[in-house]
Amino acid sequence: MTQLDGQVAVVTGGSRGIGRAIALALGDAGARVVVTCTRQRAAAEDVVALLQQRGHEGQVQQFDVADYAATTTAFEAIVQTWGRLDILVNNAGIRRDQLLVRMKPEEWDAVLHTNLSGMFHCARAAARTMLRQRSGRIIAITSVIGMTGNAGQTNYAASKAGLIGFTKALAKELGPRGITVNAVAPGFIETDMTRELSDTQRQALLPHIPLGRLGTPEDVASCVLFLASEAARYITGEVVSVSGGLTI
Repeated sequence: MTQLDGQVAVVTGGSRGIGRAIALALGDAGARVVVTCTRQRAAAEDVVALLQQRGHEGQVQQFDVADYAATTTAFEAIVQTWGRLDILVNNAGIRRDQLLVRMKPEEWDAVLHTNLSGMFHCARAAARTMLRQRSGRIIAITSVIGMTGNAGQTNYAASKAGLIGFTKALAKELGPRGITVNAVAPGFIETDMTRELSDTQRQALLPHIPLGRLGTPEDVASCVLFLASEAARYITGEVVSVSGGLTI
């Protein structure tokens, strides 16, 4: 018997990269996994197919987390299908990098609506079921950029810093009902985003990471799996940096 047997997990933005690794890790631990996507349905279906090949249950839900009504409807459908909701991993996020003086209002709005308002929409929908169950795990995927800032990413940094404050406040609200709320802050992880870095940029970055390498999506997934498990039952309101020591 694995540690999450019988539990239902929702991983937003689970079609690729960190979200994909989290979905697979939760499935391998016994959870039934709902993989959400906005546009990349085929990629999300590939993740579910892989889960099923490994003997796990899963499904795809396609909706935009920035859309409150669509998110609420999707979560109602998830609970109707599976009968419960135990784990929410809020991983969906976007970037629209630009220097502040050149940033368009729509670039600011798009990032805040998806990365921060999306967390509000998903957590609010999930909390309704978790409160009735008097149990649950909510895990936000923030970023070290929300802790350190980065030039050209005021919108992204603001959204990710907002997730940290949201996590701490919600942990105080839901703790009395046995629901934990935590955040994971990845550093530079080997994903499509970091593959855009040139060799020069990569070599300039590595000396600032004490472990001397970029992380993998599986490094982040392992931390999420711990926070979703019974082993983390007395941990809430925390931000765990998975960055190889970048924030030291």
